[in-house]
Amino acid sequence: MIKQIAISGLGWLGLPLARRLMELGYVVRGSVTQAEKAATFREKGYDTYVLHAMESGLVGSPSEFLNGIDCYVIMIPPGLRNHSGVDYVSKMNYLLQATLKQEIPQIIFISSTSVYGSAQGMVTEKTPPKPDSEAGKQLLEVEQLWFQAPIESTIVRFGGLLGGSRQPVRYLAGRTNLNNGAAPVNLIHRKDCLNILTQIIQEGLFGHIINAVHPDHPSKSEYYRAKARALQLTPPQYSEENPGWVNKQVDSVVLDTLMNYTFQESI
Repeated sequence: MIKQIAISGLGWLGLPLARRLMELGYVVRGSVTQAEKAATFREKGYDTYVLHAMESGLVGSPSEFLNGIDCYVIMIPPGLRNHSGVDYVSKMNYLLQATLKQEIPQIIFISSTSVYGSAQGMVTEKTPPKPDSEAGKQLLEVEQLWFQAPIESTIVRFGGLLGGSRQPVRYLAGRTNLNNGAAPVNLIHRKDCLNILTQIIQEGLFGHIINAVHPDHPSKSEYYRAKARALQLTPPQYSEENPGWVNKQVDSVVLDTLMNYTFQESI
């Protein structure tokens, strides 16, 4: 039975998850990468540690942070935008070894739908991923690290995240000649992210891969232009599409068959 939970990454999703789990009676620890932020969170009542996964090893005290933990939720993004050259696999391998030393029975690793290639068409958890981005390739390799380890692991592949102040159209408003306007959106609201993660923990749903994406998939052009108008922003403009291009649509079998999950928030 899960009683004590650790969360690495008290950010946009990790902090509200910690808050919810504490309200449900779980004992929760969190980690961040900076001592100043850890001190701030401790002042607010969160049991917070410093743990920074680097290519040279782990900074902080993983043994102290992970001691006695029943379930470890890992929300550490790859940080591979703009061809940064980061070796995310090495970072996560150090974290895996620390986790194994503490004999933590169950983990949830937060991954992304970027493990599927942009031209794979309609995909579910049963579809072998064929990533075409560096982040996707490294995420897939890290997923395999956890699944091959002697630990019960569930991989949650979130789609594009929205909710709170996070609305992707704000980064697209007013832009012109954008590509892939006919491609379907693969999004999920933060409230549904929290619901799905909480259900996994409460029901002990480990040993699975879960595509966590809202089932509605309007085209990017349709969706972002409508969202821009709703927010009184200048709608983005998309270029003509190649009619033979195959776009990625991510759906989930597991949310229906295993979790019987009903989405609470529209996109």
